[in-house]
Amino acid sequence: MINRREFLERTGAALAFGAFGVRSPGVPAPPAPRPESLSRIGVELYTVRHLMDESVERTLAQVARIGYKEVEFAGYFRKTPLEIRAILDANGLTSPSAHSADLPSIRNGFARVLEAATIIGHTTVICASLPSAEETVDGYKRAAREFNQAGEAAAQAGLAFGFHNHEEEFKPLGSTNGYDVLLAECDPKLVKMQLDLFWTVKGGKDPLAYFAKYPGRFTSVHVKDMAADGAMVDVGAGRLPFAKYFAQSKEAGIRHYFVEHDQPPDPMASIAASYKYLSGLTF
Repeated sequence: MINRREFLERTGAALAFGAFGVRSPGVPAPPAPRPESLSRIGVELYTVRHLMDESVERTLAQVARIGYKEVEFAGYFRKTPLEIRAILDANGLTSPSAHSADLPSIRNGFARVLEAATIIGHTTVICASLPSAEETVDGYKRAAREFNQAGEAAAQAGLAFGFHNHEEEFKPLGSTNGYDVLLAECDPKLVKMQLDLFWTVKGGKDPLAYFAKYPGRFTSVHVKDMAADGAMVDVGAGRLPFAKYFAQSKEAGIRHYFVEHDQPPDPMASIAASYKYLSGLTF
């Protein structure tokens, strides 16, 4: 039971804003929510793979000068884990994840993948794609079982395991599709999802619908844009509503945002343009 003083305080507050949420004259409006922005923007190094093949040191230095703070590896280009870690440290970069855990490496040599990740400083190792042989309901269920096992092994090493999608996972399989099978069959505690926004839309699906249906499952995203004709373009040059996507980051579970373009005419110019757009984006 509240006392008289508490009753009057509550009543006064209610009267100040009106019984139906309408402010009384002279009462200041509550402050509007402050817009958010991305504090750390990452890049998937597959975008600059040809430059990485020429010089990892020079490429990562250029990436850092653009302003990127995080990078995601897709191959180590003949460098040892210790060498990769030293280059990252020299440029003030971190690498939260890598596309280093395909099915063959999960089945044979996963311990080496986890050891390299620990040295470099990855927190998550990701399977970038599945072979076409898995594109049946039973195939996806089989892959999910292997993913759960990989996730358990990763957890024992103090790491996480994840999966990155393309559009193939969204092809109809009866009343479902491969991606929904994976989400249903993978243990959320063991398998994280890296949602590729471009390929999800290309596959005819809405990222926001997945964020709402599977909250907390998507710990990172690949940020690439789509032109009106469906072509891949630099971030900000297309039509994908990134502000709407990122506004749901907490619901989705997103902690890392990696710019990517599969075939840019000028890779370094592409990631520079994408960084400029994202660094000014609010949501």
